[in-house]
Amino acid sequence: MNRPVIIVGAGLVGSLLAILLGKKGYKVKLFERRPDTRKTKQYAGKSINLALSDRGIKGLQLAGVLDDIMKISIPVYGRTIHNTDSSVYFQPYSADGKCNYSVSRAEINYTLMNIAESLPNVSIHFNERCTDVDFQNTTVTFENIETKKTSTEQAEIIFGADGAFSAVRLNMMLKNDRYQYQQFYIETGYKELIIPPDKNGNFMLTNHESLHIWPRKEFMLMALPNPTGDFTCTLFMPLEGKHSFEQLKTKEQVEEFFKIYFPDAVPVMPTFLHDFFHNPTSSLVTVRAYPWVINKVALIGDAAHAITPFYGQGMNAGFEDCIILMQLLEKHQHNWSIILNEYQQIRKKDGDAIAQLALDNHIEMRDKTANPRFILQKKIEQWFYKKHPDKWIPLYDMVTYRPDIRYSEALQKGYYQDKIMQEVLNQPDIEQNWETEKTEQLILHLLEKNPFRYQ
Repeated sequence: MNRPVIIVGAGLVGSLLAILLGKKGYKVKLFERRPDTRKTKQYAGKSINLALSDRGIKGLQLAGVLDDIMKISIPVYGRTIHNTDSSVYFQPYSADGKCNYSVSRAEINYTLMNIAESLPNVSIHFNERCTDVDFQNTTVTFENIETKKTSTEQAEIIFGADGAFSAVRLNMMLKNDRYQYQQFYIETGYKELIIPPDKNGNFMLTNHESLHIWPRKEFMLMALPNPTGDFTCTLFMPLEGKHSFEQLKTKEQVEEFFKIYFPDAVPVMPTFLHDFFHNPTSSLVTVRAYPWVINKVALIGDAAHAITPFYGQGMNAGFEDCIILMQLLEKHQHNWSIILNEYQQIRKKDGDAIAQLALDNHIEMRDKTANPRFILQKKIEQWFYKKHPDKWIPLYDMVTYRPDIRYSEALQKGYYQDKIMQEVLNQPDIEQNWETEKTEQLILHLLEKNPFRYQ
């Protein structure tokens, strides 16, 4: 090809896509609106640690960069639930002992950009804001934020990997009739806090290989470990109303709030007051759009399907987009017109599904993880799964550890299995007699009576 592949956005997905295409022999140019974050540390104070799981791991393996990412990751095997009385309870993610990997958004982005730049046919251009996309001629225009100079680049293919507020997607909306677009914010915002290591560099929370959650129904605090001995914490709570960021205006109010609701966290968070007032409060958006592809311009990652972070699948879903593209590249022998249309047909349904799953999991993490009925349900599911792995896979396993199962199938099957579980939980004395042949036979009967059908 005489013209390069242009990727707008050098975030996680854009950088991984550049590596994959670069290793296929394509000349790739990445254009990033921000300055080089490796130098500016722009992520500081406004990030959420990411949970790398099997779908994302598969994408990193495909690019040959998994070992580099594992060096900056730490395994996480489940949720440690902190109750208001300071008691704790561990909920494993999987009956098979599987884990996710906690990784800093900044560190994984830096690593992927470094690897992309090391390829001779890949270049990254910073401070370049996308201002116009010509869909007929496959060109994109940029304005340099520092010099204000504009330039127009011709491309073979253009990928919009420029996040939830994508400039490429905006051009799609403005220049194409009947473009379908929806964005909506949940009432919850978030703020980054930190649990530092102790004076010897050790973790200050026991069971550091877990996601720590302080669920309080309307709001929650969570903490994910870093290999450096600290935890990146995130406070999720409503932006307005009772128990909201709006209500916490003074240091005295914040201190009282934390002592009441997170009493065991306060002693290990010596800078929580400083962090609360110096780190920004950010909002959470879900984006649904269609089409993702117009001629040879395509959306990928958050630009196509921005989701809330509550299933830990935003990065993994974006990396899976890259996997699908690479599979189609081989299948259709670099015929991009066929590749992009089929990519859209496959991934649109799954993008919508993981967005819904993430919204559902917000309620689960915030409201249900400390609920005895919910805890019992998870115990029964994992117990039955161990006995009949051919008949039942818990929803979390399907989404997180089974990349062979589409998000859209996992969503439908999860709702189907939950209906069965609600019937099981309504049985008399189920709390005392769940681990019995009677319960096993009931679940088998319900599965046979109404078999699952994916639509």
